Amino acid sequence: MAGELEPGWNTELGDEFSKPYMAELKKFLVQEKAAGNVTYPKNKEIFNAFNITPFDKVKVVIIGQDPYHGPDQAHGLSFSVRAGVTPPPSLKNIYKELSTDIAGFKIPQTGDLTKWAEQGVLLLNATLTVRAATAGSHQKKGWEKFTDAAIKKLSDDRKGLVFILWGAYAQSKSALINPDNNHLIIKSTHPSPLAVSHGGFFGSKPFSKTNDFLIEQGKEPIDWQV
Repeated sequence: MAGELEPGWNTELGDEFSKPYMAELKKFLVQEKAAGNVTYPKNKEIFNAFNITPFDKVKVVIIGQDPYHGPDQAHGLSFSVRAGVTPPPSLKNIYKELSTDIAGFKIPQTGDLTKWAEQGVLLLNATLTVRAATAGSHQKKGWEKFTDAAIKKLSDDRKGLVFILWGAYAQSKSALINPDNNHLIIKSTHPSPLAVSHGGFFGSKPFSKTNDFLIEQGKEPIDWQV
């Protein structure tokens, strides 16, 4: 897996590939394949979040938990599905919030968020692979150590980033974020249908808050329209 990362990320995270946990993770993934289990996303898309959003271009981090486990959905970006696939319920709720938060935002038919990633939004799942039809199947196999290292590197080496943490799991990652580097942490309920029914997501305005902060930092705001 080493060498599959964008050069800036490879500089920051290359050492992770030689650590014991990564050897165990590779072993597990080989065993999954040998057992005939289908895993998502495709191998070439596992590191898409890093490769589409280089380390020094990151402005915003949106943390998810697992890739989607249905066919043709996951392509390496949290909350995103490949073009032509119906947006899942969580993403539909994200779009609903955008339609009230960002003036002129039109709810799109596509669920492909690559345009966000290309503008500096790191769409990072804590676990980068999953077994088909089995949510959470690749958790606690090593990926979380790798993605925690990525969050910590960004937090320590960059200043003025936005971390959007939806739900308790993502919010647990706030412990990795350096309070001395002028980062903005935005927290709310998760956009999944069950979570939003309890309130706290709709009306939280994470997208306009993000852009206001980026402008204060002298950075280009995100064009959220996809």
